Amino acid sequence: MALDYPYFLVNFKTYPGTAGEDGLAFARTMERVAEETGARFVVAPQTPDLRLVAERTSLPVVAQAVDADDLGRRTGGVLPETVAAAGADGAFVNHPESPDALADVETKVERCRDLGLESVVCVNSIEQGRAALSFDPDCLLFEKPEDVATGRAISRTHPERVESFVAAVEAERPETRVFLGGGIGEAADVAAAFDLGADAAGAASAAVQAADREAWLRSIAGAVPANGE
Repeated sequence: MALDYPYFLVNFKTYPGTAGEDGLAFARTMERVAEETGARFVVAPQTPDLRLVAERTSLPVVAQAVDADDLGRRTGGVLPETVAAAGADGAFVNHPESPDALADVETKVERCRDLGLESVVCVNSIEQGRAALSFDPDCLLFEKPEDVATGRAISRTHPERVESFVAAVEAERPETRVFLGGGIGEAADVAAAFDLGADAAGAASAAVQAADREAWLRSIAGAVPANGE
């Protein structure tokens, strides 16, 4: 696998203040907090900034999305090969804001594996998770799409669902990691996610829209298990 666990990921999506030099500055803040606290942070920058962040910080970098197209005649495509060459360590697959057909999930996971990229496949149920597990992904990101950007973290609103999901993955493919997202907004949500058996957690809006991003990151760092725990 290309990523070390446990970690907390911040997805920049396309929020204001996360592109170009602004995005790099935010990533450097994450890097500084990681170095000073010992917590692992991972960043998903805007796609044009993958190389910028990968080359100018020590943070692991995950691509927000990749395409399943073959190399060649495809204007505007963002391929696993392209993000790997830019320095990415992993890629989201089937994010609810960029959903994939099941056949494309398989293709993307295979391409990521061949390139040494961590495949982080997003699913919204145990049933969808089981389908994705048949492709041997590195990690499943479990979240309810309706929770995204709401502050209603499933780790606190429905902990039993998280426990059931973690148990299902452990039973069927224990080497696959579990990432919890969707509505995570504060340190208590993160601590609950790890207590329920998740290997990673992440957020987007709560991080990028925080009044004091660095203070928010420091609060989250205290909820991320120490390396190796």
